[in-house]
Amino acid sequence: MSAYLGSIVWNSDGLVPVIVQDFLTNKVIMFAWMNKDTLKQSIKERKAIYWSRSRKKVWVKGEESGHTQYIQEILLDCDGDALIIKVKQKGGIACHTGRESCFYNKIDMETGNLTEVEPVIKDPNEIYKDKNNG
Repeated sequence: MSAYLGSIVWNSDGLVPVIVQDFLTNKVIMFAWMNKDTLKQSIKERKAIYWSRSRKKVWVKGEESGHTQYIQEILLDCDGDALIIKVKQKGGIACHTGRESCFYNKIDMETGNLTEVEPVIKDPNEIYKDKNNG
């Protein structure tokens, strides 16, 4: 079952980058990191569980927001150093800003300006109200 772990090239922190796509549309909705334990747990539970580098702890996607990611497929790239995980995104919101995708800022290659190209689906204050209000 865990033969795949030896095929992955883990970085010096024991992590592998993960690109997260919507299973139906293939739209990139998120980027995250996994370690061996979170990858094994994700496969076992069939839901996305990441390693938060900023918080230095396991991060179960949706544990606070309810926006769980149900894994449909996992792909390893040809160099063995990056994963694509295709998910069914509960609630259609992957970003903590309340958007479908974390990639909502478009860089204008002429001016260098940023433009938000995705609407907020749900106000983050509503998503995380329990966390913010006690």
